[in-house]
Amino acid sequence: MISQETIQQILSRIDIIDIVGSFVKLKKRGVNYLGLCPFHNEKSPSFTVSPTKEIYKCFGCGKSGNSIGFLMELEKYSYVEALKWLANKYNVEIEETEVSPEVKLTQQTADSLYIINSFAQKYFSDSLFNTEEGQDVAMSYLKERGFREEIIRKFQIGYNLSGGKSLATAATAAQYNPENLKKSGLIVNRDDRGMLDNYRGRIIFPIHNQSGKVLGFGARVIKTNDKAPKYINTPENEIYVKSKILYGSYFARMAIDKADECLLVEGYTDVVSLHQAGVENVVASGGTSLTPDQLRLIKKYTNNLTIIYDGDGAGVKAALRGMDLALEEGLNVRLVLIPDKEDPDSYVNKVGAEAFREFVRVNKKDFILFQLEVSLKDAGNDSSQKSQIVNQIAETLSKITKTEEFTRRQDYIKQVSEILKIEESGLNNLVNKFIRDKVTKDEQRSFRSEQPALVIPDGMPEETPMDEVLNLFNRDEMNERAMVRSLLEFGVKKWNEEQSVAEYLFTQIAENELDKMMENKELVNIYELYKTWYNEGLNPNAKSFLYHEDPSINHLVITIMDSNTEISPKWKEHFEGHIPTREDLFREEVTSTLNYLKLRKIKKLIEENQRELEHATNQDEQMLFLQTHQHLKQMEIDLTRQLGTVIIK
Repeated sequence: MISQETIQQILSRIDIIDIVGSFVKLKKRGVNYLGLCPFHNEKSPSFTVSPTKEIYKCFGCGKSGNSIGFLMELEKYSYVEALKWLANKYNVEIEETEVSPEVKLTQQTADSLYIINSFAQKYFSDSLFNTEEGQDVAMSYLKERGFREEIIRKFQIGYNLSGGKSLATAATAAQYNPENLKKSGLIVNRDDRGMLDNYRGRIIFPIHNQSGKVLGFGARVIKTNDKAPKYINTPENEIYVKSKILYGSYFARMAIDKADECLLVEGYTDVVSLHQAGVENVVASGGTSLTPDQLRLIKKYTNNLTIIYDGDGAGVKAALRGMDLALEEGLNVRLVLIPDKEDPDSYVNKVGAEAFREFVRVNKKDFILFQLEVSLKDAGNDSSQKSQIVNQIAETLSKITKTEEFTRRQDYIKQVSEILKIEESGLNNLVNKFIRDKVTKDEQRSFRSEQPALVIPDGMPEETPMDEVLNLFNRDEMNERAMVRSLLEFGVKKWNEEQSVAEYLFTQIAENELDKMMENKELVNIYELYKTWYNEGLNPNAKSFLYHEDPSINHLVITIMDSNTEISPKWKEHFEGHIPTREDLFREEVTSTLNYLKLRKIKKLIEENQRELEHATNQDEQMLFLQTHQHLKQMEIDLTRQLGTVIIK
């Protein structure tokens, strides 16, 4: 784990305008910067970056975060990978700290798997180019398929010898961990024969991540063998997760960005053949249904996805799988089916690169209209099936929900209505019904998972209207957030000669047990974490939490710090004199938040005392509780005067 000292060094160098500006063209607008959001399609900029708060927010799609969150969202980095990217950018030497044994083991295993895969890739390449069997069996097969040596080297294609133990022997001699070798999928253990190569006698296709490291392998059989599967792939492990991988994306990413289009095919050889022909904006899904992670990987570079699959029934079904997800991601999906029982690999070798490009350009079909065409063909004259088609296509169209795609959805509704010979208004109403149902379900799911249970405060009748209860909790929540914000922004300032603001708050909160009055436990956690770091001499501030590895913490702090109450620098052009800022009024703000928490505690004590008074059994007890009540009410009045609050006696 990266040490807190290293993280602080990185954070002290971060310039969010520099980082975000590397990916988004920003223009200065007042105290902030404005640009087109990289997370969704928009023509008018709604993506705002605040250099003072060091956060970004898109008012179109709602995404917000800090520099690290931006890198994690855009480049799909982990928290640690984003920190390492920043450390490299700002020349900060990374110092690691002790982590839990489980986390350490996972990190070590991942590092070991990368090293083992790199070793295996080099070994497979050497076996292909520098052994007799590699040349006679594998290279001759590849050349027969039309692959030239330069493309083989570019994709680092190799060969695993058929002997059974060649890689296992080499890896054992290199002293790689046997358990990690098995986890990589390269080696299998047979009790009677020991460690054996898993991919023996197969062409090897390394699978790379976005930075070019080898995540795993696809191994293709050469000889015809009905019992053996055509391909064997790496089993899922710490670094290889099939749903997050597109074969060839490392080599295609720049071409996709330049062409503003991603071509999607099924197999490894399709990708290699098309690259060799000069069609480089192509990746493969591995023949599985597209996943949200794969679609987001494509969307990093383009919004235009063209699927190129075989023209047979299986190819059509494969092309249609997962397309609703693509629509939800805002991708413009087109479909091209290769004719004459060909696949992209054989077809580009048959007709050549230019003819292939022209074929793709001319034969692109809109996915939704193609889906409708196929469904109507299957339905024939069956009226019940046609009714199902209407519901199916309406549900598909309901996936197009982004605001900027409204016109596109309406255009589809018009075209589909004409094809189905139904009323456009009726289809529009059905689409809107699916949208409303989905929104309702999402809101209910979000509310159940994210909102804490509301407990009716003592003394409040159970039949109290829910809006009154929510107003109470919202007011309390706002004050708790204000207290935490004061701590984050002003904690290291001097409160008096002996104390900082943080120390004053710690003392007041401890003496009055005010932390027990806070309902939001996440805010309590931030307060306790701040206190721990402060006592360790780290002098934490908002940035320390904005860049915390726990996304729930940095998201909460972003919402706390996200305020639209900044004073425009142009005010001085219209008004004379100094306009007080929050920096000037921090003592008033700290005092106010503390007094509000104290007031909540006093109200609770009054309620408890009132209940005790009702159950008092003699006059002395009643007198004691009455005196306590008067004392608490006077304290309440004093505090409300300071807060400027009116209470009804």
